[in-house]
Amino acid sequence: MNKLQTAAEAIASIKSGMTIGIGGWGPRRKPMALVRELMRSDVTDLTVVAYGGADVGMLCASGKVKKVIFAFVSLDFMPLEPGFRVARQSGAIEVLEIDEGMMLQGLRAASWRIPFIPTNVGLGTDVVARNPELKVIDSPYDDKEWVAMPALNMDVALIHATRCDERGVCEIASPDVYMDDLFARAAKHTIVSCDEVVPTEHFADPAVARSVFWERCHTQSVVHIPGGAHPSSSDPLYGFDVKHFKAYGEAVGAGEFDAYVDAHVRGKTEQDYQAAVGGLDAIQALPLPAY
Repeated sequence: MNKLQTAAEAIASIKSGMTIGIGGWGPRRKPMALVRELMRSDVTDLTVVAYGGADVGMLCASGKVKKVIFAFVSLDFMPLEPGFRVARQSGAIEVLEIDEGMMLQGLRAASWRIPFIPTNVGLGTDVVARNPELKVIDSPYDDKEWVAMPALNMDVALIHATRCDERGVCEIASPDVYMDDLFARAAKHTIVSCDEVVPTEHFADPAVARSVFWERCHTQSVVHIPGGAHPSSSDPLYGFDVKHFKAYGEAVGAGEFDAYVDAHVRGKTEQDYQAAVGGLDAIQALPLPAY
């Protein structure tokens, strides 16, 4: 089965009002080319589930988002992502702010097709007190209470991988898969952009096979976009673009996000976008961050 599609073909499966999950982590391995394609669409009223970065911020600033379910929305060196900050402070979006561990459990519950997972994460904190949709339950086995973290069910997941074949086998060569495997399994429909498309024989190497974290049946669309995580990183191929993130943040802070969109997204192709930031060679030359 050939699952290769263009970004426009893949994003056409997303409809207004859907719940979408976005893989990656802050400024790391975000499917930003798919996010830009979504920004070009007429889709609105989305609920977004993410360990967020500029993916969440740009969709919020574009008026695409009704609600964000998140553990954080950060660019690391910008502790609070600028587009998200404006949307949150202005009350333009609804939010469910939860602990990182609670989010993990919600993704697990959705991927396991169960309604909730009991956890002690968040118990006795304002995370529960300020989110009435989170319930505390009694254990049937002892006298303890547990947070019943609900499943974070999603219509569509967007993920960026290092390499894929046309059947939907995906390799994450980064040191950390983050929660991308859970996003892929939790969603009804998963779209994966990738830096490289490889022949299926590539995955016969046991060392490569260890970097395949979900079954190909969970991938419905593969979109080949070298450099498609920019301005986030795609370790080990390239790092994140601090200069570009700062320019975006300055545009948001100055109330000029529309000018940023005009320069990089609206009426532009992904090739136009990459040319404006120096081309694929410049993206692939971005240094990897050291931690």
